[in-house]
Amino acid sequence: MRQKSDIGGQESEGGTGSVPSGEHTRPRVFYSAPSPDSRDQGTAVEAGVSAAEFKRSQATRLPLQPRDIGGFTLAELLVSVGVLVLLVLLATQLLNSAATITTLGHKRMDADSQARQLLDRMAIDFAQMVKRSDVDYYLKSSATAPLRNVPQLGNDRIAFYSTVPGYYPAIGSQSPVSLVSYRVNSQNKLERMGKGLVWNAVSTETPVVFIPIPLASPLPTPEMPSPTPNPLPTPAWPTVIDFAASPTPEPSAEVIGPQVFRFEYYYLLKGWIDPTTIPPTAYGSILSATPWDDRIPGHTGVSGMQDVSAILVDIAVIDPKSRVLLTDSQVTTLAGNTILTDYAGEPPGQLRANWQTALNANTSLPRPAVSGIRLYERYFYLSPPTLLTPSTPSPAPSPTATP
Repeated sequence: MRQKSDIGGQESEGGTGSVPSGEHTRPRVFYSAPSPDSRDQGTAVEAGVSAAEFKRSQATRLPLQPRDIGGFTLAELLVSVGVLVLLVLLATQLLNSAATITTLGHKRMDADSQARQLLDRMAIDFAQMVKRSDVDYYLKSSATAPLRNVPQLGNDRIAFYSTVPGYYPAIGSQSPVSLVSYRVNSQNKLERMGKGLVWNAVSTETPVVFIPIPLASPLPTPEMPSPTPNPLPTPAWPTVIDFAASPTPEPSAEVIGPQVFRFEYYYLLKGWIDPTTIPPTAYGSILSATPWDDRIPGHTGVSGMQDVSAILVDIAVIDPKSRVLLTDSQVTTLAGNTILTDYAGEPPGQLRANWQTALNANTSLPRPAVSGIRLYERYFYLSPPTLLTPSTPSPAPSPTATP
């Protein structure tokens, strides 16, 4: 006879059965003899319970499936980071190179724009220059005294009459002539004076003056008329060469080249043919620091620029970004004649080449600032003289043999 025991979920048979120690058994359920009507229902319930128990036991016995999780190893991460860093460095170098090239391009465009504006203005002024032997010019000259001796160390200055508009006084009858001057001021910037002049004896303003009244500096003795006036006339416009002269500042002067700190000029002489020799001797055109050709007998003065075919101008320009890297004293040193030297008889183009060589060899100034300096040279051809100038000797015919 089977008995059911509720103690510890264990059951025994005949009241004497026992469960081995440590063995866990699933409790069983027994039913008394069912009625014929409920037998089918009990069978169905028992079958459902058995199936459920089987599925649960089967589920607990199935092994755990490993979960497939993707990822990078440490070596792969190190390689990826290294490649990324290399790409960033290459992109940075590319951007830096592009920025440097762009900056240099902008600097050159700034300097070129400044030089073009200045040289175009000079071309107009020189083309309209009044070339007469009865008016004075302020020009540099390396001739020996008593001839015109006006050595200009460092930056040059030039003044002349030109038929261009200028700043006219409020009263008086305006003439078509202006006094034009170019000079580098104390701030190392190129100035242009355009003083509009009035006709003589119609205003208290200084009009157009003629020799023996000098323009800005005393006339040398060989260029004085005879008889020599006594007392000697004083210069009409001393402000051309003297920044401290009254009026200060000069109202008709304005900065035309704020980036131009070096200004140098010299002359291209025409040359001539000496008819006194047989056969005639030809003298070709030459460059000179004197505005007349001393190879021609009797030519000892400017005389309306009759011997000058062109004026050569050399300028040095520094862009604003490079200018801030230099002090005022350093710019003044550059503007002197120690680095960018004066003209000393070099052949065409050599002065500019000498300047470039000096800049390339310079180690006392910041290299980025020096690399921002641009040099320019231009020829300004003059029209023939118009009044009171002796003609250049014409070539004599070549001698022919007589039969």
